[in-house]
Amino acid sequence: MIFFKKKNPRRDKVRKDISAQRIARLSSLANPQLAISAVVWLIFTAACSVVVSFEFINTAQAAPIVYRSLMVALLSIASAVYIYHYQKRVITNNLRLIAIAGLFLIFITAAKFGVFLTNRLYWATATAAAVAIILTIAYEQRFAIGMSFLYCFFAFLATDKLARFDLFTVMCAAAITCCFSLREIRTRMKLLEVSAITAAIVFLTSAAMQFVDTSLPASEILSEAGTHAAAVFFVGLLIQALLPLIEKTFKIATSMTLLDYTDANQPLLKKLAMEAPGTFSHCLLVGSIAETAAEAIGRNGLLCRVGAYYHDIGKINKPGYFIENTGDSQSPHDQLAPTMSQLVIVGHVKDGIELAKEYHLPAVIRQFIETHHGTTLVEYFYNQAKKNTSDKQHEIAEAEFRYDGPKPRTKEAAIVMLSDTIEGAVRSLAEITPAKIETVVHNMAMKRLQDGQFDDCDLSLKELSHIEAALSKALSAHYHGRIAYPQRPDLPQSDTENTKEYPNQNNDAKR
Repeated sequence: MIFFKKKNPRRDKVRKDISAQRIARLSSLANPQLAISAVVWLIFTAACSVVVSFEFINTAQAAPIVYRSLMVALLSIASAVYIYHYQKRVITNNLRLIAIAGLFLIFITAAKFGVFLTNRLYWATATAAAVAIILTIAYEQRFAIGMSFLYCFFAFLATDKLARFDLFTVMCAAAITCCFSLREIRTRMKLLEVSAITAAIVFLTSAAMQFVDTSLPASEILSEAGTHAAAVFFVGLLIQALLPLIEKTFKIATSMTLLDYTDANQPLLKKLAMEAPGTFSHCLLVGSIAETAAEAIGRNGLLCRVGAYYHDIGKINKPGYFIENTGDSQSPHDQLAPTMSQLVIVGHVKDGIELAKEYHLPAVIRQFIETHHGTTLVEYFYNQAKKNTSDKQHEIAEAEFRYDGPKPRTKEAAIVMLSDTIEGAVRSLAEITPAKIETVVHNMAMKRLQDGQFDDCDLSLKELSHIEAALSKALSAHYHGRIAYPQRPDLPQSDTENTKEYPNQNNDAKR
């Protein structure tokens, strides 16, 4: 009976799924990017161990070298685990991982030899503040706080021959203050403000710790606290000067840089305004409503606005093929087959990416050009092609009329995609009312959701609901109603149109 045991299809399916998961895990472990990350981690651990144990290597003292190397390995493991949990993209992006490892190694070396050569501990405090500021600029605050805290352990281990525990406290105070006070850089004074606040906190922390733990004269305690504070303030000035290099190294754009790209005198925006004015107007409106929607869910509204300004720059090459630039003139698509029209429409994404690279737009802005249509269907020309095809053996495939993608990978990119779609749909309405706007916004949002366009950006239904409400409100405000200008009784009927030049003074108060 054992040989003729009845099989359970559900059990067989579960076993196949488990086997598939195991194979997927093994293949992920064989990922070359993970192998490179492991090599970078090993090189960092070895180099950091040499730096931390430098003075003991010269004297060939084995015990301190082993102790410090073990501590460095443990801290490196903790850093790797923290990065894996909170910034997994760093593990899969070798350049970012190398940048973080290089940042840590450079500043640990600076702290080590600065303290070793001068016998002054403010080198460690200054480097802790520098690491915290750079990580906060490049990543989010939570990640920066955790990594800065781990850096303080590294720096304290490198200087523990001369340092006391109060130095670790001062370093942590400097790092945490920098992370909390530096949310974004929108003005050139921001880093100076952060440096001044951090210097004050460091001065108070250092003085308080030394008054408790040492019996030094008050003048020496205040002098030591002052040098720590001055070093931290100087770091802020130095990073202000090196900010463009930091942005290029980590491939980021600060809010201050993004604000520069909103200037209408930027060459690419000026070219868009001159050669495709309808598209330029569309981009400005999409940027305005996208910023409102992003702020409604706590995302980066400025990034959405800038991304929306540039998302359609590919239309510069063929502006006449897009309805917003043709006006009342005949559309060139009337002379083209649907398949050719589709190629022109889809091609504006590739043209936009090429223009972005030519004008050296940051990668954070280029993502909006790549993803603002995702893999959506060019419905108008797809339906036209289906109408023109009578042969059932050669049916038109949807895949042929879809954009190449990729889909939005961030919530900001998803917001710009939705804002772009909704603005075009609302503009096409014969009569625009708040109720119709709400209906269009909801229908288009559900359509994109069901089409799987938000699968890669972790956008929740609750956030999507808030985005819909914000977009409906912003578009209703833009397409607001106006009271018609009254006709002047002293003018003939034929001069009705001219009365617009002489509006009733009370009309402005009614708007």
